[in-house]
Amino acid sequence: MADIAITAAQVEVIDALDAEILNFLAEETITQGQIVYMTATGTVGVADANAAGKQQARGVALNGGGAGQAISVLKRGRCAGFTVSGVNASAVLYLSDTAGSLADAAGTMTVPCGIVVAMPDKDGTRVFHADFRWLANWA
Repeated sequence: MADIAITAAQVEVIDALDAEILNFLAEETITQGQIVYMTATGTVGVADANAAGKQQARGVALNGGGAGQAISVLKRGRCAGFTVSGVNASAVLYLSDTAGSLADAAGTMTVPCGIVVAMPDKDGTRVFHADFRWLANWA
């Protein structure tokens, strides 16, 4: 399993009209680009495939902040800032055992987070298409 590199400053939604973005308060310090889970109180924290209770991946943090600050979360849509150029289109990306990260294979808990898609440019630039399953319950 290899983690997908994130360039936090470049994490952004590619097509906001074709995306689902929600806002929450942070439970803890979150960095732009990290994968987040939702707590029982409705705040978001840093998701982790090998940490009990943090395996409920719900989206990508589109901004960073500390506890109590507003965090915009991409639930569904194409997202820049993830280094997926060497990953095949339609490959599934999973929540990693590294807190807040994606990987090209399942971590301790198998939590799919989306797929790699090719953009309609001449190079077929590959990006992460987030598609978080809110009704799934990983335990």
